[in-house]
Amino acid sequence: MKTVTLEIDGKQVTAEEGMTLLQAANQVGIAIPTLCHDERLKPAGVCRICTVEISRGDWKRMVASCVYPVEEGLKVTTDNEHIRKIRRMLVELMWPAWTRVDKDLEPAHPRFDSGHPDCNMCGLCIRYCRQVLKKDVLYWEGRGVDRHLAYVPGMGKECVTCRQCFSLCTGGWIVACHGYDEEQPAK
Repeated sequence: MKTVTLEIDGKQVTAEEGMTLLQAANQVGIAIPTLCHDERLKPAGVCRICTVEISRGDWKRMVASCVYPVEEGLKVTTDNEHIRKIRRMLVELMWPAWTRVDKDLEPAHPRFDSGHPDCNMCGLCIRYCRQVLKKDVLYWEGRGVDRHLAYVPGMGKECVTCRQCFSLCTGGWIVACHGYDEEQPAK
């Protein structure tokens, strides 16, 4: 397999072509916080907690390291004040999930309330159900601030009895859904 050389936090890293920046950093012991990432699932870049800065010359850009592929000669910064500020804001937006990420990211007083306090919209449960279990019990319903997890009609009971995604739920929604109502979307 072809390899590429890049720089991550000042360290020369050789990685296989096709790897993500997150994988390349992890292989050399550089930790990048994640929330929606699970090795069993295809990367989705949903939460953006793994945001890093990439650069080439004067060109700089912020990217989700879990989905961005390694590139020859790329310079990657995984931690600086700007990146920490972005991650803190993201954690505020996904407040229920803060316990799964680095405690340094915890905001003193969250400024945002999504109206769905138990779900941080990471999508791990949906992706696990679809990709690993080969079922489609959950889906996103609504758009924007009205977006929430919902059961496919008639499938709520199967979700509650399966419980295989419970350990993935960073906000607690799926664990709290024991009182589901088949007629109403789960919010």
